[in-house]
Amino acid sequence: MTHNDRDNETWLLDATDELMSAKAEIGFAAMTSIQRVIYCLWIADYGMRNAGDLSTAIDLFASFMSDGHVAAEEAGLPLSAHMFSLPIADLEARYLGLFDSIANEIRAV
Repeated sequence: MTHNDRDNETWLLDATDELMSAKAEIGFAAMTSIQRVIYCLWIADYGMRNAGDLSTAIDLFASFMSDGHVAAEEAGLPLSAHMFSLPIADLEARYLGLFDSIANEIRAV
């Protein structure tokens, strides 16, 4: 099933609301790989949609790229793993075009 960008944006915000309490209670490292990849996607999304780059994302969670990559690999999400392995400049240039595919991949799990 595929979802449109607006559906995926809403899904990401809703999913992250739930993850914030889990992260506060148990810590990032204790979250499941799916939870960690969703959180890292939200960090990237926050930076890209609010600042137009990943500087804010890095300020919020400096290791979101490497942690997102590891979590995506653990969860068996090849598109997500690839996205989190891109150089920052490439991800900034391609993020909005990748977002739906990444969100759909995660949501299908």
